[in-house]
Amino acid sequence: MVITLGPELEAALNEHAGRQGVAPEVLVLSALRARFLPADTLQPRDEWERRLLGAARDYGVSLSDSAVSSEGLYD
Repeated sequence: MVITLGPELEAALNEHAGRQGVAPEVLVLSALRARFLPADTLQPRDEWERRLLGAARDYGVSLSDSAVSSEGLYD
């Protein structure tokens, strides 16, 4: 597969790759893997774990303890 980049995107990739000390190709492949290949997933060992993992949903980040304290709820 050949992808043609516009000059702005190429410059941005070169800049980010330079900051990370990697080749632009390595940066792009890493970004594509993270975006399109599934992460390692947990494999349930029994029925209880299968049901627990089936009920789980990704709702983003967890709130801190202070955010859900009685004072934090009214801020």
